[in-house]
This record gives sequence, structure tokens and C-alpha cells, in this order.
Amino acid sequence: MRQPLRYPWFNFDVDDVLAPVVAVRIDVPDTKVEAPDHHHRKGQLVFALAGGVICRVSSGLWMVPPHCAVWIPGGMKHSNIATANAQMFFVYIEPGAAELPNRCCTLLISPLLRELIVELSDRVEDHDGRGDLLTRLLLVEVLRMPVQQLHLPMSSEPRLRRIADALAKDPADRSTLAQWSNRVALSESSLARLVVKETGLTFGRWRQQLHLIVAIRELATGASVQQVSADLGYESVTAFITMFKKALGKSPGKYLSDVSRNSGFGFVVD
Repeated sequence: MRQPLRYPWFNFDVDDVLAPVVAVRIDVPDTKVEAPDHHHRKGQLVFALAGGVICRVSSGLWMVPPHCAVWIPGGMKHSNIATANAQMFFVYIEPGAAELPNRCCTLLISPLLRELIVELSDRVEDHDGRGDLLTRLLLVEVLRMPVQQLHLPMSSEPRLRRIADALAKDPADRSTLAQWSNRVALSESSLARLVVKETGLTFGRWRQQLHLIVAIRELATGASVQQVSADLGYESVTAFITMFKKALGKSPGKYLSDVSRNSGFGFVVD
């Protein structure tokens, strides 16, 4: 059972703070936690230094690996679910402080940006002037971060939301389109058309995108290719690597090696 996400402040509304940037650190206990649907006037960068976090918005599901963060523009309704023992940072950015995207997206996080976020989170009430410098550096650095295609297109359509929630909970579920159509009381052809209409992807490609996101998240946290392959229900490691390489043009090891070189994070893939 998920517990509510508890913020490290009382009677404090981050939207009332006029500072260009406010960074908050949240250490999650040994159970999953969730912040249900809400929104902020400020934009929000969601970053996990340890563990994992899932962000949901009306148009997509965003699973955040450790080398990335999700950018949520101000005013956009969203929810956050964090894994047990996660170490999370929420960075709230005043509208107009930086020309960030007006859509939800995943950003690569450089070692410098990571350290700026960590340092600024300890300076919610800053009195020595260093916060101004950290803020300026952070706003410059965040604009340099490349966008990563790590999200699952979603729909508010209740039957697709039901399927997406089930697959996010158990990505190894290999139920066929026909089996899913029976569960949601649609014909197979109607469900196939609905998935394409709402997500722009076929059902098979949609589920594969979920597998890629889960795989990258788990590999980045130290899981082996063999373990991830099994957790996603592949019959063999070779089948998993073939899927990964066909979708992203690189093997899992090469993909994370390139990310490691570009971001400064050290990933090892067995």
C-alpha cells in the first residue's frame, strides 16, 4: 500500500515563495509513497538521486532513471510515485526564470546540475548570498540539458488507463491484445484502433516503449541485463537485447556507456 508523500516543511506553500528557484530534498521511507494529482504555479523538476520515481500527467507516464529528471511546466496537473528508500529532489522554478519547454519532458542531468540541486536544497533559507549564485548557475545549466525520449504516451481514456496501470505494475505481463480486449470489453480491432488513436503507437510498440523505459531505469540502478530480461518476461537475454537494439540502435551496454560518457554518471552493465 502506498503512503502519502510527506514534504519536509509545514504550513509552507512553495508557490508563495518568489525566489527564482527553490530546491527541496525528500528522503522516502521503506515503503512506496505517492503525491496524488496536484499542480503548482511554478514549474517543477523531479530528480531522483537514488531509487526511482514515476510521474503521471494526462498525456504520458514518465519513469525517471537516475541520470535524468522530469520537467513539469507550471499549472500542469500531475502525480508522483516514488519507490521505497528513494532520495528525491523537487526543484521549483518561477515562470519566466528560464526558457524551459512548455511540455512535460525528460532531461538529462549533468554532474554539475546534480550537485547544484543538492547544494541548493540545503539552502531553502539562504542568508549569505550563495543561494543567488547557485540559482544563476542552475538556471544556466538546466537550459543546456538535452531532452531524452523516455516516456510512455498515455490517455485519459479509462480503458487504456486501466491497461497502462496494469502494465506499469507488472511489465512482464505478456497478455495478447485479444486478452486485453476481453478484459476491457472491446473487440480486438476496436482496442487496436483506440490505442493508435490515443497514443500514436500500435499496442505492441506501446508496450515495447514501456519495456524500454523500465529497462533503462533498472539497468541504470545496477540491475544486470539477465535480471532485467527476466523481469520483463523475455524468453531469453538475446531476445531482450535484440528488442533493445532494434528500438534504440544500440545494445543496453552501449546505450548506458554513451549516457555515462555524456552525463558523467558511471554505469556498469553486465
